[in-house]
Amino acid sequence: MQTSSDRHEYPAHWEADVVLRDGGTARVRPITVDDAERLVSFYEQVSDESKYYRFFAPYPRLSAKDVHRFTHHDFVDRVGLAATVGGEFIATVRYDRIGADGTAASAPADEAEVAFLVQDAHQGRGVASALLEHIAAVARERDIRRFAAEVLPANSKMIKVFTDAGYQQKRSFEDGVVRLEFDLEPTDRSLAVQRAREQRAEARSVQRLLAPGSVAVIGAGRTPGGVGRSVLANLREAGFTGRLYAVNKALGEDEKELDGVPAHRSVTDIEGPVDLAVVAVPAAHVPEVVAQCGEHGVQGLVVVSAGYAESGPEGRERQRELVRQARTYGMRIIGPNAFGIINTAPDVRLNASLAPETPRSGRIGLFAQSGAIGIALLSRLHRRGGGVTGDTGVSTFVSSGNRADVSGNDVLQYWYDDPDTDVVLMYLESIGNPRKFTRLARRTAAVKPLVVVQGARHGSAPQGHAVRATRLPHTTVSALLRQAGVIRVDTITELVDAGLLLARQPLPAGPRVAILGNSESLGMLTYDACLSEGLRPLPPLDLTTGASARDFHAALSRALADDSCDAVVVTAIPALGEMSPGDAALAEALRSAAAANPSKPVLVVHVELGGLAEALSAAASTAPQVGEKAPGAVGGAHLFRPAERLPTGVSEAADVTRVPGVSEATDVTPAHPSGPADSRLIPAYPAAERAVRALSEAVRHAQWRREAAEPGRVPEFEDIDEKGAAEQIDAALARGEGLTLGSEETAALLGRYGIHLRQARPAPTPDEAARAAGAIGYPVALKTTAPHLRHRADLGGVRLDLADEEQLRRAYTELTELFGGPEELRPVVQGMAPRGVDTIVRTVLDPAAGAVLSFGIAGPASQLLGDMAHRLIPATERDAASLVRSIRTAPLLFGWRGSAPVDTEALEELLLRVSRLVDDHPEVVAVSLEPVVVAPRGLSVLGATVRLARPPVRDDLGPRTLPVY
Repeated sequence: MQTSSDRHEYPAHWEADVVLRDGGTARVRPITVDDAERLVSFYEQVSDESKYYRFFAPYPRLSAKDVHRFTHHDFVDRVGLAATVGGEFIATVRYDRIGADGTAASAPADEAEVAFLVQDAHQGRGVASALLEHIAAVARERDIRRFAAEVLPANSKMIKVFTDAGYQQKRSFEDGVVRLEFDLEPTDRSLAVQRAREQRAEARSVQRLLAPGSVAVIGAGRTPGGVGRSVLANLREAGFTGRLYAVNKALGEDEKELDGVPAHRSVTDIEGPVDLAVVAVPAAHVPEVVAQCGEHGVQGLVVVSAGYAESGPEGRERQRELVRQARTYGMRIIGPNAFGIINTAPDVRLNASLAPETPRSGRIGLFAQSGAIGIALLSRLHRRGGGVTGDTGVSTFVSSGNRADVSGNDVLQYWYDDPDTDVVLMYLESIGNPRKFTRLARRTAAVKPLVVVQGARHGSAPQGHAVRATRLPHTTVSALLRQAGVIRVDTITELVDAGLLLARQPLPAGPRVAILGNSESLGMLTYDACLSEGLRPLPPLDLTTGASARDFHAALSRALADDSCDAVVVTAIPALGEMSPGDAALAEALRSAAAANPSKPVLVVHVELGGLAEALSAAASTAPQVGEKAPGAVGGAHLFRPAERLPTGVSEAADVTRVPGVSEATDVTPAHPSGPADSRLIPAYPAAERAVRALSEAVRHAQWRREAAEPGRVPEFEDIDEKGAAEQIDAALARGEGLTLGSEETAALLGRYGIHLRQARPAPTPDEAARAAGAIGYPVALKTTAPHLRHRADLGGVRLDLADEEQLRRAYTELTELFGGPEELRPVVQGMAPRGVDTIVRTVLDPAAGAVLSFGIAGPASQLLGDMAHRLIPATERDAASLVRSIRTAPLLFGWRGSAPVDTEALEELLLRVSRLVDDHPEVVAVSLEPVVVAPRGLSVLGATVRLARPPVRDDLGPRTLPVY
């Protein structure tokens, strides 16, 4: 502990776990006087060359004076941080505040010298880069704005650490030393560098778990059955390509194998390295196992053991200790209470899960927080009849259980640049870090479709999940996820349906849908479903029940070649008669037509055509292997594989001689750029509604991608007084926390951002009301501002178009007789605004999701129906335009039923100004403008409230850290 002479208490909030470049973890913490022996031991393991680079001279050992200096800090002007693994130092960094003359100084001096030392065995792991982020954040907290560092020219690694950090820098050379100076204010480049390093490190940490070279199952029972023995059997039967070990401390001296797998009493008895350990022992024995794994150098753990946070407060503390212990050794954890992980890559074949069968290899990445839902999803993606035909299976699967460490965010980092994954499906019951998730989702969705279904939407998160509280309703969270490019669906069925379409079909270029098939009724159902989902269907083409395979092929070919459609839905029902196509012939007809025109998505709606699905899946390389049982076709979605063969009866002259690559199409955005065109599969659905819903999600996602390519900008307004607003906010908060500004203060603050309220004057008496109206000018409005009557024109608390004093006094008397005295009603007089549409603009600062901008039509549309649109702040010009147009009642703004269109440009500008206010000043935790009357020319803000408070600390702008739940 620090001595009494130190100026500040130990800053525990500086402690953090970080992921390093190679995927391992380290703990960053302040150095204290108790670290003297650790520091000496650390220094002894540093090479002479590294010591020379640090001190510019031979420096074989630290003197007692050095040790005292490097362990005694005041945590203000002198700060030292250490990166530790296993409790031992692997690197250190310190800063010393200096004045203009370069000597030791105190505040207000705002410059400090910084120096690093990294143990040679840990150089190249990104330790120094991580420490620089943390020491810079500490320095900013202590009002240090600039670092200076002197480095020998030969120390190229350390020079690169500084120059690659992305800060504004100055570089000079004198007396044989390179002097670097750089400002600590984060820049766009420094933030981009930090996030790129975060992505590489976190992706690597997940990759180490999913592609281990060796696995040990700890807790594999001596007899068949049980969790550990089941996982061991699943690993062996999947054909894991690495080394596999069984561990059970109850093994006898002569027991050397379990099921043909080398067996040991402890992981420490294994001679070779162990990359991944699957822990399946009772929770009480897990700490011992974790310690043994850490000592043996295990890189990661999959903890399937239960008895943690899902079991109550004691289990939650046990879970926190598990994470602390594992991170001490640089290990990451899947779980606890996890179902396991799967990697179907041929060079890995890992099934470290409780799934008895490894799913088919494919290009879908699957994440499930729930083991039960994970089982259901794997089952659907494995059974061809129940969900998938062909080889659209799983690339990797992660079931995180309580997700105490590795979460969906980490797995998204891995899938972002995983060449084996084209589509990501996620089942989430909670989002631990919504800000980060939306950021990662936006980046991932730009290159790979991301489909999410949320459980626990209308209640609290599962007991095992420690998450930050959010005050946002589920509808708002869903809107924010869609803004980030997430394809939000409501059920597991919809999750699979959308995934199948996106896995091997191109994204549609627009909402126009051609419908063709041999059933007029099924075609009309599909047509109606398209209209319900906001698509633009063309009139269905009825081929009649007597349609042949040639008819289907010709009709589909024409539809795909037609520039007036963007996607095709084929409907098919069983038909009787000699001319009716068989299942195989119809399958070949659809495949060949789609193969000849690969630029548009094709879906099939089939009714009781199990044989057709089997026939289609039996063709090409996705067919069951010899000896494999052919799948059934009961319900669910199937996949048809395009082939180059012509359907029976189709002329050889048909233009289907080859399958061009998707990249050759110029009018389509592929859902999966890396996927080969000749492996495209046609999804089939047993109901029109399911097919069309999946297609509508693909259409919306394609539109989002086109818009995301040009995301818009946050505009600059020359008339904004940011400094004046900050001073006003600081002065207001000096009076107390969590306050609502008065009407005059609200008008003044909004006015600094160009948001002007229509003048309203208090009217505590009829005479005051008359004087106010005379000053404003008739006609006027008289309204109450009492909280229970505010914005309730339906209750009679507002009287409009009062043309003279007589009407005003009569209205005043009526209001007081109906609702009570003036002291209760708080009446005001306000000038009449031009006629228009009443709208609402609101913001709220959510502790989990961040600042949210909302818009809607005032009245029942927003209050009763919840018709509000939401965007994250800061909003761009594109965000503002989409806010105005995305509510269901938007036609009221654009001339509905012959009314005059209102000034949406002025409305969008208002939204952007409110967004800027909240983004510039996070102390503005809530804004409500109601009503905002938008007229054909201009708008009027008639009411406003602003609430101020100290904002919650944001952890998404600081240095990289692992969350602590």
